[in-house]
Amino acid sequence: MEVRVGETLLRLSVLSSVFFVQPVLGKYVKGLVNTKEDWLFLTRFCYLTDFGRLDFRFRYPKSHCCQNILLYFDDSSQWPAVYKRHEKNCYQKEAVLRPENRQVINLTTRYTWSGCVVEGDGDEEVLSCVGGRSFRSRRERWWYIALSKCGGEGLQLEYEMKLTNGQSFWTQHFSADEFGILETDITFLVIFSLVFLLSCYFAYNLKGRQLLHTTYKMFMTAAGVEVLSLLFHCVYWGLYARDGVGNGSLKILGKLLFSVSFLVFLLMLILLGKGFTVTRARISHSGSVKLSIYMTVYTITYVILFIYEAEFFDPGDVLYAYDSPAGYGLMGLQLLAYVWFSYAVLVSLKHYPEKQPFYIPFFTTYTLWFFAVPVMALIANFGIPRWAREKIVNGIQLGIHFYAHMVFLVITRPSAANKNFPYHVRTSQIGILLSSPKAGEGGERGQGGEGFPHHAYGNGSFLGDSQPNFTELFSIHSDPVKTVEETVARKAPEVARNSEQKIITTAADLTAIPPPPIPPRPTTRSPPPPPQLPSFTEYFSMQGGGGGIGTKA
Repeated sequence: MEVRVGETLLRLSVLSSVFFVQPVLGKYVKGLVNTKEDWLFLTRFCYLTDFGRLDFRFRYPKSHCCQNILLYFDDSSQWPAVYKRHEKNCYQKEAVLRPENRQVINLTTRYTWSGCVVEGDGDEEVLSCVGGRSFRSRRERWWYIALSKCGGEGLQLEYEMKLTNGQSFWTQHFSADEFGILETDITFLVIFSLVFLLSCYFAYNLKGRQLLHTTYKMFMTAAGVEVLSLLFHCVYWGLYARDGVGNGSLKILGKLLFSVSFLVFLLMLILLGKGFTVTRARISHSGSVKLSIYMTVYTITYVILFIYEAEFFDPGDVLYAYDSPAGYGLMGLQLLAYVWFSYAVLVSLKHYPEKQPFYIPFFTTYTLWFFAVPVMALIANFGIPRWAREKIVNGIQLGIHFYAHMVFLVITRPSAANKNFPYHVRTSQIGILLSSPKAGEGGERGQGGEGFPHHAYGNGSFLGDSQPNFTELFSIHSDPVKTVEETVARKAPEVARNSEQKIITTAADLTAIPPPPIPPRPTTRSPPPPPQLPSFTEYFSMQGGGGGIGTKA
């Protein structure tokens, strides 16, 4: 298949990934509120059982007194009972809070815990409130912070909040559902770096044997982009752990690269299933068109998912990227890709059954990979508690990617002991095969007329790093062995024949036949060989019965 198709799909995947934006949930927030509403959601945070802390600074004109900070938690009688419930008014939303839990902070001087004092700001007096609140519960809980002024003329507030979990570098600014993400990303960054370096070492060996094909280069690209993605994520989470803000651009870039790595790997699997670089030199024109259409649809669906997540995901709800119509569309496309992958592998095995040692483990292991992503999305949506979802999904997702890359690295390692090695045609032979007049005859039906000649495996040529195999360096196993008469006819088409189409050899022809080589003289003395009589019977022997010039001894 033309490389241009892959380059186009890569550009589309990069464009789609730009829209993979997720709001920052943590946990230094500030802003300015000025609205006609009387109840407004501000932010949310998942606190630990004993170490949760909210430090705040609020400031608003005294003429807009008195406003309240409301603290809801994720019990069904609390936040779910008031959020997006338009039938309830402000007083009803405040009524679900429990005064004994100190879930209401009155931003007035009469409420000591609010830390409010009156300050002058030019000709206007303002209320400045500085204080904090600790959170304790039986388990990790999501807490939602809202602002209210029931029966008033709207809300006006300048706020600054710092939400923390303990004092450790690894937990302080992280919401409880984000615990372990930084450590997990660092671990997988080291692992994927080793995978990428090992793939580079294997690629060096393959290039020396002229077996470094396009599909292996795509695998290296996916692994390298995965490393860059994890690097940007680690930098983002490291900065976030330091100040609670981080750099959102780094996170967006990390997600962009993660999406590119996934799409490149998916494209590589489909191409290998169709036999590209394993049983054929290129994909047929119709196959290239179908593949381009599918990857374009897949990329557009990604774009829709990212736009939907950025524009329509409500920060007041704890949602997962696949918990949306576009997310379910991606899961459907993943299953469609598996059907196509399975059909392509079966067709390749039908025409090249000697490739079973590669395709059977290849198909089995990546069947699990194709189903892992939809199953993970369903479990995340319906089976994982919301206060633990993000950290669990992050670990599972990276584990699935590592499984896919490690399996491919193992089954394509350039070793004579590897019975699953897929490649047997050298890169220097592909152009010769395609330009050969019999290229169309060499390809199997159903392989687009561009299939490779039948050959078991190229791993038999792996004689060792210090012992290159020059025997197969320039060989092409495409033409059958010629018979004696076909060879004679090719080299001497004008040879004389008798009436029975038998070759006639005369004495004049003997002058053109070189004498047999003389064996080297032995260094040690040995008895002289017995005398040999000159005999030329083999030069005059016929290929058939009598009726010729010569006689057969």
